[in-house]
Amino acid sequence: MALQQTKQIYGFSQLQSVYKAKGVAYIISWLHRISGVLLILYVLIHINTLASLTRPEEFAQKAQMFSGFFPMMLEWLLAVPVIFHALNGGRLLLYELFGTRWDKRILSWVIALAAGYMVILGYFMALGNQQVSAHFFWLNVVICSGVISYIVITKILKTRASIAWKLQRISAAFMFLVVPSHMLFMHLNHQVGRDPQIILERMNQPFIKLVDILLLLSILYHGGYGLLGIGNDYISAIRKRLAFTTLVVLILVLFAFKGIYLIAAI
Repeated sequence: MALQQTKQIYGFSQLQSVYKAKGVAYIISWLHRISGVLLILYVLIHINTLASLTRPEEFAQKAQMFSGFFPMMLEWLLAVPVIFHALNGGRLLLYELFGTRWDKRILSWVIALAAGYMVILGYFMALGNQQVSAHFFWLNVVICSGVISYIVITKILKTRASIAWKLQRISAAFMFLVVPSHMLFMHLNHQVGRDPQIILERMNQPFIKLVDILLLLSILYHGGYGLLGIGNDYISAIRKRLAFTTLVVLILVLFAFKGIYLIAAI
């Protein structure tokens, strides 16, 4: 009896009902949306945090809050929505652009690759002493992401879909490797993402500035498109939908200008 009450409290029975009624694809689609919302919120917070780079002592104090086992564990767990959203986004691109149907094999690959990424990330976070050239690392990542983006562009260029839809898919292809790579790079060494002097020296390089701006704009556009899609699906009143759209656009444009100014000013 107690076990049944616990299941009801935590929504397990409701989740089972949804699974039986609509299948695993429906649950995965909602997990994709939830992880996307979490990531866009993280990016907005991250932009505010990086704004304090102009005050190195203040930034160092904030970064110090993430030292220790439990903060590091939270950072590691943050990679779960990152890698899931990226890999599931890749699955959606395969389905939409290449006709690859949803099946258990693809889901198995998503789970296996996500688990592998988490193990590798955790290993490097535990070591915390790896050194790699930022130019070398990001040049390879950008080249690979460029190839993936080019393949996607060639598939959607002649379609009759809207430009907004096309840009959403292109941004997804670009971020497929860049976002997980960013999280990995920032945790190869404990000082890479915490020492303000090291961060400023890296961000002062023109190539890194370009990568950061492309990543920032891709995330904000991709996330904004997703948020507007959720709003259109679940907000029926036209005025409320317009208000929601206006709010999302204003917030993301504001943070886009703030992020670009921060990157360019360093």
